[in-house]
Amino acid sequence: MNYEEAVQSIWRQTGSASADEAGRLKEMIRYATLAPSGHNTQCWRFRLGNRSVAILPDWSRRTPVVDPDDHHLFVSLGCAAENLVQAAQAFGYTCHAESSPATDEEIRITLDRSKPAESPLFEAIPHRQCTRTDFDGKPLAPKELRLLEAAGTGKGVTAMLLTEREAMEEVLEYVIEGNRMQINNPAFVNELEHWIRFSDGEAIRTGDGLAARVTGNPSSPRWLGKRLFRAVFRVKPENDKYVRHIRSSAGIAVFVSNIDDKQHWVETGRCYERFALQATALGIRNAFINQPVEESRLRRTFAEALGLGGRRPDLVIRVGRGKEMPKSLRRPVESVLV
Repeated sequence: MNYEEAVQSIWRQTGSASADEAGRLKEMIRYATLAPSGHNTQCWRFRLGNRSVAILPDWSRRTPVVDPDDHHLFVSLGCAAENLVQAAQAFGYTCHAESSPATDEEIRITLDRSKPAESPLFEAIPHRQCTRTDFDGKPLAPKELRLLEAAGTGKGVTAMLLTEREAMEEVLEYVIEGNRMQINNPAFVNELEHWIRFSDGEAIRTGDGLAARVTGNPSSPRWLGKRLFRAVFRVKPENDKYVRHIRSSAGIAVFVSNIDDKQHWVETGRCYERFALQATALGIRNAFINQPVEESRLRRTFAEALGLGGRRPDLVIRVGRGKEMPKSLRRPVESVLV
């Protein structure tokens, strides 16, 4: 199987084709695994119950340098939960999702049979991607911005949309500073390199990580890819790339939570995933520019610059229209079941 064939087998739309309930639940979990996660670590596990699914963290897939408090990990669980909820509705279930009150480390989704109801967000799941390239620089329509803002709003979480060039340039300054801090941190570089899949074969074998082709780079053996990565991953070229990316974007969304705890991190993930699916349904691309919120010292000043008070900026996303990039891969459902 080559890379394109692997992508087609993973990013497929099947609807509620499975006749038996066990098959439907597993197919819903497959849709959940199409959610984004930091470095494409796929830091989730799923436990099937009696008309219920529990989503749990996979601690073996932590990224302690870029995500020391596991914030992004729980955001990723929220993204997976939202995909599962959208798929459940399409497969004929009403569902209720809540975090475990004991530890806040498990998301339990209970299911009841109902009439199938597919939606544009469900249909967008196999087409969503984090598009790491320049956009076309054209503004989005006011109606599109309103739909994105509504999709990105939840319980204690809001999506701040910045479309004025002055505000976007201010965010760019924080992205550049955060990028400088990260690249100058050898532990960050080592962690990132660990999750890069330099060749198609390596990406297919692991089913996770950041495939080289997702960022427009050619496939290469790991020994060569590591050397090239160390040679070219430098502050200036990376900052120049982010300048192009942000200045070609139509706007920037900052996701903000009222309370800095795991339940709100999960809710942020759900809000972001709805936002990303709504964008995809509208033909709009998006990509993370999270450096301002990943460096704790920078995050405080970034929050102050945005006038957030005690609220936490969780995610920073750029949006706009542009070409589709190659998709990342996923592990099979059987590997994430417990």
